[in-house]
Amino acid sequence: MKLKHTVGILFASAILLTGIAFNPFSSAAEKELHWGFKKAVNEIPPDAGAEFNTLLDQYGAIYKGSPDQKVIYLTFDNGYEAGYTESILDTLKTENVPATFFLTGHYLESATDLVKRMIKDGHMIGNHSYGHPNLARLSPEGMEKEWKNFDKRLEELTGQKRTIYTRPPEGTFNEQVLKVGNDLGYRHIFWSVAFIDWHRDRKKGGQYAYNELMKQIHPGAIVLMHTVSPDNSDGLPDFIRDAKKKGYTFASLDDLVANYEGLPYPLIQ
Repeated sequence: MKLKHTVGILFASAILLTGIAFNPFSSAAEKELHWGFKKAVNEIPPDAGAEFNTLLDQYGAIYKGSPDQKVIYLTFDNGYEAGYTESILDTLKTENVPATFFLTGHYLESATDLVKRMIKDGHMIGNHSYGHPNLARLSPEGMEKEWKNFDKRLEELTGQKRTIYTRPPEGTFNEQVLKVGNDLGYRHIFWSVAFIDWHRDRKKGGQYAYNELMKQIHPGAIVLMHTVSPDNSDGLPDFIRDAKKKGYTFASLDDLVANYEGLPYPLIQ
């Protein structure tokens, strides 16, 4: 599996060169938003509503891909390690499927070997902030510190210089978070498929995860899963295989962004 980061780097360079001005005291910048959407049914993509759709599109933030292409983008949020990520990585390798792991600073420090394997296996590392705070309640300087501290530690531990894709902790953000992120060369990636899977002590079994994923599957799906639950590691292999049987393919976030931008980046297979 060979993944490239050309699209993300081009986006970051463009943002850093042009910059985006904003008023940190505007009501729009201060409004705290909580990501949510009406879940997909019968493979019809979900809709986050006009307010979210307009705001995200303004800043190049993405929560789903093309409704005309049966492509799935797997993403995982890792705040701490519970012993199931290795199994997930094994499944991804066996099935030749790319993924993006949005990590926190704690995960970088406590599960460095797994982070190195993610990179070695060709997966992308996303920036989930260093300390997992509510970014909407931070100053622009505080937001920058969270993202850059993560990137600094990532480079120190793995050699990877920086991240391009970021995701706000718990899906809480505001317009200022998107603007400041753009200024620093980051692109926000939300999600269109999710379910309650972050309680390590509330195991429901692999069938539960499989059913939730298959129930919400749709063209252009950005799937969010947490690696702390054994449900996901147990249900992932059958989900990937059965999604492929339904005609879906799996691609990287670079593919997603290229498609969003209409760029000639034909990595989707």
